[in-house]
Amino acid sequence: MFEEIKERVCLANKNLPQLGLVCWTWGNVSEVTPDRHYLVIKPSGVEYDDMSPTDMVVVRMSDGAVVEGNLRASTDTPTHIELYKKFPQVGGITHTHSINATAFAQANVSVPALGTTHADYFHGAIPCTRGLRPDEVNDGYEFHTGQVIVETFREHKISPDEIPGVLVANHGVFAWGKDALESVYHASALEIVAETALKTLFLNKQSRLSQFILDKHYSRKHGKGAYYGQGKK
Repeated sequence: MFEEIKERVCLANKNLPQLGLVCWTWGNVSEVTPDRHYLVIKPSGVEYDDMSPTDMVVVRMSDGAVVEGNLRASTDTPTHIELYKKFPQVGGITHTHSINATAFAQANVSVPALGTTHADYFHGAIPCTRGLRPDEVNDGYEFHTGQVIVETFREHKISPDEIPGVLVANHGVFAWGKDALESVYHASALEIVAETALKTLFLNKQSRLSQFILDKHYSRKHGKGAYYGQGKK
């Protein structure tokens, strides 16, 4: 039951360096099974060029136990599990330390919506979480990373569907989608809009995007009456 997902997760992970989203082994992608009982994720610390679908690790959602695979699962697995449990609409997750988005994360600053490129993918600012407390870091660091992401979306009433990505303070990026490949797509879009925002704010710190333009560009791709692209035939 895992073979097709392993193929997709392996391909998604290999896309990370090709898209300039990671250096060395600085990122991982996972996908949850349709029954949401298991997830398939990149093995920890393995070079992308050296990976094959058989290297992907199958982890049980209920307790994080490895049920298939000879390698250790990514150290970020508990974060992925927490997001899958709390965001049931999410089917794939990507974690990166892409340079421009991580600069915002390290500055503890959300990526503001400044233009229509941003609005095509994210219906508002891409939030940055609060920093983790010492007790959260010392006991269950990766689990609490997932918790602080969920906390950010709930406290600010943000929809994970409308904002398919987040910055973890002083850390990096988590993005998601319907499957592993779409989560990489959103991670790439997040990095592009973060770089564009940095350059925009360098030129004009007062730059803003009107809410009606933000709404228009998001809705024409994702709204009920979306008309971007060719649609379904």
